[in-house]
Amino acid sequence: QLSLFRLTMKRHFSASHSSVDSKEMKKFQLLAHKWWDEEGEYSALHSMNDIRVPFIRDTLLNMSRNYHLGNPLSGVKILDVGCGGGLLSEPLGRLGALVTGIDPLEDNIRTADQHKSFDPVLAKRIQYKSSSLEEIVEECMETFDVIVASEVVEHVADLEMFIRCCSQVLKPEGSLFITTINKTQLSYVLGIVVAEKIIGIVPEGTHEWEKFVPPEELERLLESNGFSVKTVNGMLYNPLSGSWSWMESTSINYAMHAVKSGAQGQSSPTDALSEMESEQPLATAGTTM
Repeated sequence: QLSLFRLTMKRHFSASHSSVDSKEMKKFQLLAHKWWDEEGEYSALHSMNDIRVPFIRDTLLNMSRNYHLGNPLSGVKILDVGCGGGLLSEPLGRLGALVTGIDPLEDNIRTADQHKSFDPVLAKRIQYKSSSLEEIVEECMETFDVIVASEVVEHVADLEMFIRCCSQVLKPEGSLFITTINKTQLSYVLGIVVAEKIIGIVPEGTHEWEKFVPPEELERLLESNGFSVKTVNGMLYNPLSGSWSWMESTSINYAMHAVKSGAQGQSSPTDALSEMESEQPLATAGTTM
């Protein structure tokens, strides 16, 4: 039955239909070498690590039976979808996770590979692959404990297909973390007019308001694909201080955590945290909440 399902999926994905948007690829191609410039076009993503890394870490630790000194995410298999130059993959790797970063743009993967090679510990824990999500579905069925898709869903061509693929490569009871931009008048004014056209903290043309995703829509898509949404937190960027903070309103940016429904009698993937003992010194994400 599983092989028949895989064959059907293969046929489905070998069609020309893809979640990758070629227009989006062209935009990011021009900036592929700039990922690690903390003052450059991706400065807001660098500082987003200050809240998104602890959010992922602490959510996973709260679901686990044991707290871990040393590498708190030791043994947890994470898929970073649309990893870009590895801005989120690296801090997750430092926390002990085994990270697979995928991005359809080869230049992004080249940048990410080059940057991780400076750190022998990260070089072992992180692997990067130039691939779309649907291209790895067949080989990675129910492989990952955690998927992160940070600032990605507002760039995909087919969101429903993207969510379905996430479900397929995630283990039962696995966690999905998404950060993205709401589709409101406020997000248009701040996310496009101010951020791109007035103060230029994001390259002009990075975002299309039509592709922004309201949390209600994302929640509906997730729940219809076998996920249970656990948390939705509003996020606010302050361009003057260059820092992010949590807020109640989700009217601009927001972070979501959802859990895939589990098969009966299966243990939670986050038990990987309690199974593996760490002997290495304390790894930090560089920030706390």
